[in-house]
Amino acid sequence: MSKRHPVVAVTGSSGAGTSTVKRAFEHIFSREGIIPAVVEGDSFHRFERGPMKQAMAEAQARGENFSHFGPEANIFDKLEELFRTYGETGGGNRRYYLHSVEEAAEHNARLGTSLDPGQFTPWEPIPSDTHLLFYEGLHGGVVGEGYDVASLVDLLIGVVPIANLEWIQKISRDNAERGYSAEAIVDTILRRMPDYINHICPQFSRTDINFQRVPTVDTSNPFICRNIPSPDESFVIIHFRKGAREKWGIDFSYLLRMIHDSFMSSPTSIVVNGGKMGFAMEIILTPIIHKMIEEKKNLH
Repeated sequence: MSKRHPVVAVTGSSGAGTSTVKRAFEHIFSREGIIPAVVEGDSFHRFERGPMKQAMAEAQARGENFSHFGPEANIFDKLEELFRTYGETGGGNRRYYLHSVEEAAEHNARLGTSLDPGQFTPWEPIPSDTHLLFYEGLHGGVVGEGYDVASLVDLLIGVVPIANLEWIQKISRDNAERGYSAEAIVDTILRRMPDYINHICPQFSRTDINFQRVPTVDTSNPFICRNIPSPDESFVIIHFRKGAREKWGIDFSYLLRMIHDSFMSSPTSIVVNGGKMGFAMEIILTPIIHKMIEEKKNLH
């Protein structure tokens, strides 16, 4: 870890609420005048869309487990290298994964390329004037044989709904946006499960702060539920890892006063209404980011 060039990572699977965290950080960066080097986790997948489908089909034919959650489909060594290089120098290389036609058009105009959705842009240097690196993706706290990304992160945030809610959100999104059948989506969930258990879940024991969304309506059978619980039909449990409270000067009394109807559920966890998740994040994370930047200025 490096206070001189801080690395902040938000880790969580699609539909977990990472977009809410990203918006909260964007508001903080704007207010504080912070220029982040934004890094997307998808850009560290090993395969583009076409080759990924082929590699997945070949793995299935061999009876092997293979998914975006696991190390075989990612380049964790490159992610580790970026975090280390940025922490030491404030530099490093990044690229973008093009999710849509709009993203492809934006980067093609910027780079003079003719790339399609599902492809990567070329690697390019991170600008030299950034204040911190901000990663959002699946593997901000991943650890395994030959790699330890988590050890290079100064602030690690986990965003994870309970499993039923995560499945409901995935089934709804993939059906509405991609036209996948419920049966095909369930097959994907089952195929990913070993990697989810072995490579995604352990990260949430390494995070400084976890934001876990829990619905307050019945989601007992997520495979037939078609209505995603709204934020106000949920609670968010905000858990601080042992030592994080002291490290970042977390004042629970202040948070309870500032966040209406919040309460403590354990000595290390505060519970808030789901609709206040973004507000709670900004209240908690703003002083932490401010402290990181001040420490950086003092070192220069």
